[in-house]
Amino acid sequence: MSLETIRDQLPDYARDLKLNIGSVLTPQGAPGLNEKQIAAVALSTAIAARNPHLTLAIESWAKPHLDDAHVNAARAAAAIMGMNNIYYRFLHLVEDGEYSTMPARLRMNIIGNPGIDKLDFELLSLAVSAVNGCGMCITSHEKKLRDGGISREQIQSAVRIASVIHAVAGVLEYHAESAATAASV
Repeated sequence: MSLETIRDQLPDYARDLKLNIGSVLTPQGAPGLNEKQIAAVALSTAIAARNPHLTLAIESWAKPHLDDAHVNAARAAAAIMGMNNIYYRFLHLVEDGEYSTMPARLRMNIIGNPGIDKLDFELLSLAVSAVNGCGMCITSHEKKLRDGGISREQIQSAVRIASVIHAVAGVLEYHAESAATAASV
């Protein structure tokens, strides 16, 4: 399935998403990011958005822009943030500071050795954390990116990609489920 097919599957009420997915996945629509960063952010956030059809289309679209290390890093960012975002969101929301003093006891080796530039991996981790809604992780990754010289414009571009990918995943899922329900009635 191609990105064009995904666009075609979006219903009329999601016309803005059709336009946005076409623009945010370009260097002009994602200021400050290069094609490799755009493709890796799109892939990691598609995986995090949990729509297999969209993920396969994004992976197919992204592969010409990515080497194996970046494909693996995108997958790894979605995986590790899938775990970390739940754990650290719990710490943030529980309103009991004692949990923050306890060791996490979770393996996170990929963060130290992601196989790609560490700031690029931080960008992927930030975008996935935005999809997963972990404020504590968003704050941490944004700070590391800013301390590493990544501009607010670059960070905003990554989060804009994440927001569009997440919205498209949700609409596609709803549209497919409502069509299946209508067909069975």
